[in-house]
Amino acid sequence: MAMRTNDTKLSEIVELVAEKGFAGMTEVMQILFNEAMLIERNRHLSAEPYERTEARQDYANGFKPKQLKTKVGTLSLQVPQVRNAGFYPSFLEKGVRSERALKLALAEMYVQGVSTRKVEGILQELCGLQVSSTEVSRAAKLLDEELEKWKSRSLGKYPFLIVDARYEKVRQGGCVIDSAVLIAYGINEDGLREILGISVSLSEAEVHWRAFLQSLVERGLIGIELIVSDAHVGLKAALRGVFPSVPWQRCQFHLQQNAQSYVTKQSRKKEVAESIRAIFNALDKAEADRLLKLAIKEYQADMPQLATWMEENILEGLTVFQFPAEYRRRLRTSNMAERVNEEIRRRTRVVRIFSNVESCERLIGAIVMEISENWIAGKKYLSLTD
Repeated sequence: MAMRTNDTKLSEIVELVAEKGFAGMTEVMQILFNEAMLIERNRHLSAEPYERTEARQDYANGFKPKQLKTKVGTLSLQVPQVRNAGFYPSFLEKGVRSERALKLALAEMYVQGVSTRKVEGILQELCGLQVSSTEVSRAAKLLDEELEKWKSRSLGKYPFLIVDARYEKVRQGGCVIDSAVLIAYGINEDGLREILGISVSLSEAEVHWRAFLQSLVERGLIGIELIVSDAHVGLKAALRGVFPSVPWQRCQFHLQQNAQSYVTKQSRKKEVAESIRAIFNALDKAEADRLLKLAIKEYQADMPQLATWMEENILEGLTVFQFPAEYRRRLRTSNMAERVNEEIRRRTRVVRIFSNVESCERLIGAIVMEISENWIAGKKYLSLTD
C-alpha cells in the first residue's frame, strides 16, 4: 500500500513539473511536504494507517489546514493530527525559531515608529505591512517563554568553559547604546559543544560579567577544568571572583593580535608573529618557555616595549599545555565563539538598531539556541579520555 501511494505521488509530481515547469513548484512542494508529514506521523504512531499492531503508540486524528509562506509561494498544507498530544511535524518548527524572532524584531521597529524605508521593505517581504501591536505582543510572549526555559535550564558538568562578548546597538533610556552580549560556551563530558547561556548587558564591566557567571553556577554548572577567554579587565576580575581556582587560558589568537601593537616597524610584524606562533606550537611547556625567553632576549634591545609585553602576557596563553596535545588545538583560542559571532552578525545586521533589550536578547537567543541544538546533535568537538 505504501509503495503504491509513493509511486502515485511521484507520478503526480513528475506530471506537474513536466506541465508547468518551475511555475508548478508551489504545488510540487505542497505534495512533498504533505507526504513527508504523513510519513512522519506514521513513524510517530509506529503503525501504518488502519494497521493493527501492538507497537502502535497513538491514533491518527484527521488534519488541520495551515498556510506556509515560502520563497516559491504560499503552500496550503494539511498538517496530520494525532489523538493525544506530542506530535508536530519537525520541519515546520526546525530552523524557524530565529526567523520568527527576526520578523518580530523588525515588526517591533515598525509598530514603534522607528522603521526606515529599508526596514519597511523587509517587513513587506517577511511579515506584510499589516502588523498590529497586539500581534507583536502575542508573538513576543511565546518567544520569550521559550527563551526563558532555555536560559533557565539546569546545567551540569562541563570540563571546559569558553566565554566571550560581542556588541549590538540597542535603544535604552531614549539613547542608542552599544550593549554587550555576554555568551558562555561549554564542552561537556561527552566532548560535545553547547551554548550555556547569554545575557544582554550595558557593558563588559565586572559587575555584569560576575552576575552572568554566577547565574551559570546557580543553574548547576560544575566540574570546570579550564576557562578560555580574552583578557578583558572586567571579565578577568569576574572570573577570579566566581571561579578563583580554575585555570585560565588567554586566547592565543587575540594575543597574536595584541602583540602587533608593540611592533615598531612594519617590516618586523611577520617575524614577530612567527616567533610567537612558534612558542604556541611548541611540543611541550618546557620548550614553549625556552622559546619565550629567547624571544624576550632578542627583542629587548630594539623593541623593549614588545619584550616587556611578552614577558607579562604570553605566559597567560600557555595554560593549555597542562592538557593533552590532542586537546590544545581546540582549547587554545576562543575561535568557537568567533564563528558564532559571524553568524549572529550576519543575522542582526538587518535590524541594525534593536528597539529594546528584549528584542536583542530574543533574536540572538533564538540564533544561539539553534546553533547549540545542532552542536548537541552533531559530532564530538573533543574526544575526551580519562
